Amino acid sequence: MNTTVIASKFVKWEVPELNTLKNSKAYLLREKLNTGNKLTREEKNWITEKVNHNTYFKSAIPLQGYRFDFSDILKTYVVKQYGQYQEYKAIDRTSLRAMIYGRINKIIEEK
Repeated sequence: MNTTVIASKFVKWEVPELNTLKNSKAYLLREKLNTGNKLTREEKNWITEKVNHNTYFKSAIPLQGYRFDFSDILKTYVVKQYGQYQEYKAIDRTSLRAMIYGRINKIIEEK
């Protein structure tokens, strides 16, 4: 069983207690992982989408001043698309492909 913290505060101002977010998707998914449960394809795709489309973190999801860290399940991929390379964090190649629009020339997993 994983003992990763559900979330940590990352802002200096006052925010609501973490337990007020216990019905949020980020909280529920982090809790699900911490108890050793498997994620569905939709949940994997959702996490991959959210970590790559926020301006605060590359391996976490920000929500109301809290950082929900998913770095323990994310891998780093370099994607070649339209002659350019871009780095992404994703749970797996399938969730990465679901997030990226357009033709992908190559996906390389960093070790």
